Amino acid sequence: MEQKAKTARQRAREEITEEILAAARTRLTSQGPGELSLRAVARDVGMVSSAVYRYFASRDELLTALLIEGYNALGKAVEDADRAIIDRSDIQARWTAACRAIRTWSIDHPGDYALLYGSPVPGYAAPQDTIGPATRVVVVLIAIVVDAHGAGAEAPVAPVSAPSGMESTVAAAMEFVQAQVEAELPFDAEIAMRTLMAWTTVFGTVSFELFGHLVGSVSDYEAYFDHVVIRLGSDLGIL
Repeated sequence: MEQKAKTARQRAREEITEEILAAARTRLTSQGPGELSLRAVARDVGMVSSAVYRYFASRDELLTALLIEGYNALGKAVEDADRAIIDRSDIQARWTAACRAIRTWSIDHPGDYALLYGSPVPGYAAPQDTIGPATRVVVVLIAIVVDAHGAGAEAPVAPVSAPSGMESTVAAAMEFVQAQVEAELPFDAEIAMRTLMAWTTVFGTVSFELFGHLVGSVSDYEAYFDHVVIRLGSDLGIL
């Protein structure tokens, strides 16, 4: 069945909604998520504040829309980077491409990144609608790790001095990974632990760069990030 063409009113509403979101993203960059207000955004788009409420009922609703939009944009960038590697068996190319896409998008969208991975906005709790978009990046990283170990990558061994109870610690992560894979998982809790470590380290490294914590320690941020990514892949046993 063919979809009906959008009415002029629908198109106008979509255009104004995008204008509001664009103005809010600009505010994120200049002031940070905690300072975002519908009244300020309304001024930026030349509307009275009461008119903006016809598009977003509250600041929290606007924040949720920005979160979903940001997570989806980042997720798409990482998915596209992985998909662009034609040789799917080239795990190093896929791993580095996906991780570099995280950094590139984040540097290009610092305000959005601050909303997604910076300090929580006081008084705001993200709803369930944000979970799917928020997991798109880690799903790509998981797929690369699964493919590598499914193809016979050597599984790393837990350090002798590692504390006990790791399996229960990462049980929820294992359940999430299993939900992404139709067949039996080709790895154990140790690799799940290291995948979690890699995911958090990638974003931690990006955060340190964007928030100025590498100043005085690293002379070349891009080169440093690449070194981190390769070592993480080696630690996972996939490179």
